[in-house]
Amino acid sequence: MTDLELKDLRRERWRLNGIPIRTLEDARSFIESAGFCLTYPSRPPLLMPTFIGAWFGSDERLPRHRAFLDPEARDATDLMIRLLRDKAAYEANLGDENNALLISASVFPYFYTLVGERNPKQPPQPGPRSPYSELACDTYHIIHRNGPISKARLLEEVGKGVSIPALDRSLAELWSKLRITRVDYDQREGASWDLLQRWSPEAVSEGINCSVGEAVSALVSKYLECVVAADQQELDSFLGKFVPRSRVRDSVNALMSARELNFVHVGNRSLIQVTQAQPARSEATK
Repeated sequence: MTDLELKDLRRERWRLNGIPIRTLEDARSFIESAGFCLTYPSRPPLLMPTFIGAWFGSDERLPRHRAFLDPEARDATDLMIRLLRDKAAYEANLGDENNALLISASVFPYFYTLVGERNPKQPPQPGPRSPYSELACDTYHIIHRNGPISKARLLEEVGKGVSIPALDRSLAELWSKLRITRVDYDQREGASWDLLQRWSPEAVSEGINCSVGEAVSALVSKYLECVVAADQQELDSFLGKFVPRSRVRDSVNALMSARELNFVHVGNRSLIQVTQAQPARSEATK
């Protein structure tokens, strides 16, 4: 495979080939095929498709900074929200509320295994060893009591003296552990949040009952399908955000031993890809 062939395969898979997504069915098909995508291009770049790129059908002159507030991308925002409402996709926090990771419904339970709480029915508690601040715990209880609830209403409920940045930090703490998820958006009220356990109990239950090894293997394979082929560093750059890189490498080695992955030469590089099924031979050719 040449570098140009790899690029063309990715452009086709990521819907950058001049055939943009426009309908909910298009969007479902795209996210299910890709497995994951960013909402818009990141800095530094991450090897992955973007929803905004698939909407425009191109990766040229895409809006970047807070892209989904761009007037040209408003329809793309609406379509993405419809995916979330439909539970055809879920969001995960990569550290930027305005550039979430979108994950297909079939892949999300594996992601939850690595990131989510193993006992989501237990409310978060503040403390010196807790990943949750007191404000995050208060925010959780408000969402539990009143959710789905908009960010504007949350600000009213948490009381005077709490700033928008402080509320954003508390939401990020809860979202990072998949305690909560965005389920809707209104221009005046902002995003609406609900407990993920209440919003999608089946996906959470499936994630809880999956082993870490199985989840890492599934995500490695799906990521390689998404990008066609990648090197170990590219795998680490994405999956290493959620699981130790040693785990990623162990999974790659195990899948290689099982011949589920193999190497492919692309230009002067050796990349990893999912092993393609060989067509069955007919009796005449045996």
